[in-house]
Amino acid sequence: MGSRTVDLWSEIVATEAEKGNQQSEKASEPEIVVVYRRQKANVNTHKDAPRRQSNSSSGNENRPSLAPVKRISWNRSLSTRGRTSIAATACADYQPQRRIPRRKAKPPLPRGKALQPPNFDKERAYFQEVDSFELLEESPSPKKSGTWTVGVQADNVVIPHLSSVLQKWLVYKKLNRSYGFPGSLSKILETPEVSKDPVCHDGFSNSVQTRFYSSFTDGDATGMPIKEACEDIEVAVTKLSLTSRPSSWDGHRWDSFSALLTACGQCAPSTLTNMLLSYCDPESIVKVGEGTYGEAFKVGGNVCKIVPFDGDIRVNGEVQKKSEELLEEVILSCTLNRLRGQESDVVNACTSFIQTIDLRVCQGHYDAALISAWEDWDGEHGSENDHPKEFPENQCYVVFVQEHGGQDLESFVLLNFDEARSLLVQVTIALAVAEAAYEFEHRDLHWGNILLSRKGSNTLQFTLEGRQINVKTFGLLISIIDFTLSRINTGEDILFLDLSSDPELFNGPKGDIQADTYRKMRDVTDECWEGSFPKTNVLWLQYLVDILLRKKSYDKTSKDERELRSLKKRLNSYGSAKDATSDPFFSDLFVS
Repeated sequence: MGSRTVDLWSEIVATEAEKGNQQSEKASEPEIVVVYRRQKANVNTHKDAPRRQSNSSSGNENRPSLAPVKRISWNRSLSTRGRTSIAATACADYQPQRRIPRRKAKPPLPRGKALQPPNFDKERAYFQEVDSFELLEESPSPKKSGTWTVGVQADNVVIPHLSSVLQKWLVYKKLNRSYGFPGSLSKILETPEVSKDPVCHDGFSNSVQTRFYSSFTDGDATGMPIKEACEDIEVAVTKLSLTSRPSSWDGHRWDSFSALLTACGQCAPSTLTNMLLSYCDPESIVKVGEGTYGEAFKVGGNVCKIVPFDGDIRVNGEVQKKSEELLEEVILSCTLNRLRGQESDVVNACTSFIQTIDLRVCQGHYDAALISAWEDWDGEHGSENDHPKEFPENQCYVVFVQEHGGQDLESFVLLNFDEARSLLVQVTIALAVAEAAYEFEHRDLHWGNILLSRKGSNTLQFTLEGRQINVKTFGLLISIIDFTLSRINTGEDILFLDLSSDPELFNGPKGDIQADTYRKMRDVTDECWEGSFPKTNVLWLQYLVDILLRKKSYDKTSKDERELRSLKKRLNSYGSAKDATSDPFFSDLFVS
């Protein structure tokens, strides 16, 4: 047993010796050996130290090292993932993060002392000195500095608020081209001496221009103060608020309503009765027509169109017009008045647009004479409008006093083809003149908005871009009315109605001439109603040709009908009424 154990140990020793020799031979070769095994943490103890020293000094240099010469990629990735490894930071320059210095705290207050409030006496004194300085001139300064009022000159002088002065200037600017008044900003901004007790006149004359001018200025180009009576709208409103006034006035937006009063030359609404008495005996009033937004009555030798606005109740199924809409129509009507050739240097002139003689803002119930005339019309023709007796006491109206232009084309009886041609040539040239003067487009020239009368004149004169044109009338005169949907460029503003807000206007039956014209107009403008599209005037000329072919009966031949159809086709090639005046259909109607 013992000899066998000795032999076994000798075999193990011999085997280990052979393995050691093989390892030493391999160690001498330049091969790098990597041991893939997990190393245990070395715990340095005092008794391990001498053993390591002995191993290192034993001279056994062929013993393989357990530490790998090069790191494995996965080990490197683990050491640098998410945060910087110790090995990486050891090779980098260490730069500690700089701290942002904190703001120094205020030193604590001594005991027994309270916090004193900041002192702005120097700043206050500076601004008081600036505010007390009175400017004698501003940039740009007026030519005569004496027209600027400096300081308050008397105890009974009220300086109007700047907002009301600027608002008044805007009204001047809008109406300047209609009335031809001086409206420079330096003149309007001069401080007028407004009495604390202004006298508001309610008397009216027959001339819009005279009434407006007398209500606002007695001065001239030298810059004299504007007339005190009704000068400042805000003062007038203040006075009216202290007296008895209708409760509905509290609900008005004074920006547009007061501007409408200003445009009509008033500082307070009148009544329908007072307005009628200034023109005729109320018992002689006769209704002559009606529309969606108002009624038309013959008053003396004129026609009054009464349009309610700013009310709560619907009128003929429609929402009442707003004061700003009526203000635009007032300005538009007065602008077209200037085409009547009252100025010396006339470039474009005609008398084919209805003349507006007077404008009034009224309030109250419908007058009894007007109700009686309305009921007479209803019994004879059958009115499509609501009875005006339904209007409440606080209802407001704008009254357009216009010349009597005759009967509308729908009810007027044409006698022959010459009168039909006269109608077309007068409408065409009138639109061309308004196009050249104000980029005018009527946009609603149906047969109810053209009035005709026989006044015995055989020729009529127009001025188109400085060239005088005389046309044959055959005793027939036309007047164009109702500018509700019209578009115009006054030189200061572009006035138009956004027809996109009324989609029902374009929903008329197909094949109806008027409804088709609205849709064609929408296609031409691409619903950009503010823009200038004189082609819309040509569309309404085609509408009139269709009316003469299909709706009106008069003495005409088959040749005359062929000429009308040819004219309608040729109108497709014209972009404006001015272009259409050169059509051969009108050539023999011009008088040299």
